[in-house]
Amino acid sequence: MKRSLLGLIAVFGLFVLMDAAYVIDQAEQGIIVQFGEPVGEVVTTPGLHWKKPFIQEVRRFDKRLLAWDGDVSQIPTLGREFVLVDTTARWKINDPLRFLRSVRDEAGARTRMDDIIDSATRDIVSGTELEEIVRSRDWQVDTKALEEESALPEDLDLNRPKKGREQLEKEILANARRQMPDLGIELVDVRIRRINYIDSVRSQVETRMISERQSIAARFRAEGQGKSSEILGAMERELRGIRSEAERQAAEIRGRADAEATKIYGEAYGADPEFYAFFRTLESYHALGENSTLMLDAESDFFRYLQSTRRR
Repeated sequence: MKRSLLGLIAVFGLFVLMDAAYVIDQAEQGIIVQFGEPVGEVVTTPGLHWKKPFIQEVRRFDKRLLAWDGDVSQIPTLGREFVLVDTTARWKINDPLRFLRSVRDEAGARTRMDDIIDSATRDIVSGTELEEIVRSRDWQVDTKALEEESALPEDLDLNRPKKGREQLEKEILANARRQMPDLGIELVDVRIRRINYIDSVRSQVETRMISERQSIAARFRAEGQGKSSEILGAMERELRGIRSEAERQAAEIRGRADAEATKIYGEAYGADPEFYAFFRTLESYHALGENSTLMLDAESDFFRYLQSTRRR
């Protein structure tokens, strides 16, 4: 009986000891809570610690940087262009006691930060031109190269932005810190992760981009057709020159050939005029063909050699 009682006491003592001891990790900080109210100082030293068993509990809070990701919000800019803004932030718990009393836990903190950071982002973005949101402060552009590549709209502003996205994020951070009450939270930074047009505006932008690309393509085609016409014109002029020169050379060759033939004919005729006349007459007879009929005078010179042949 005594052994059973001693064993029961030992088990109870062990259970009390286990409930009274707790360990704080290197990345944690803790607060002792008794009946829902914090008791004592914040425990930041890592290692084994003690508390009153059963009536006290430990609330643990992370000492590291924590991430906050906001919902994508539809916000109008100063120029009334509606954009989708996706923001993110980093924060940490710098006063666990105030944090516990104000928001209780990380879920409550994120809920409060949703309202504060989203409100600050909306205030800053709605009072800023779109170019200031999407460009960096050190943004530069080679205007000449851009004009050579595409036709630029007259209202396009290519000047260096006055603020830029970095300055915009600083203003959002400062605004959020002012709006954030005493939550025991330190907001480290706020970043604009992504900016995009809403569907209706994106469709208009895409249509404008397609129109600009088509205009550039038409300009390139016109330039290509002009170059083609220029090349074809030069080729045609060169071809006419070649043909003219060839015809001139052919005429010269034909003239020399005719002159040479005339010379040969003249020499042949001068050597034996009677034979030449006879040969030319035979060629004429041959040209008549087999079934040709001519009605000529019997005294015609055309039959002179035929008549002389009959006489012989």
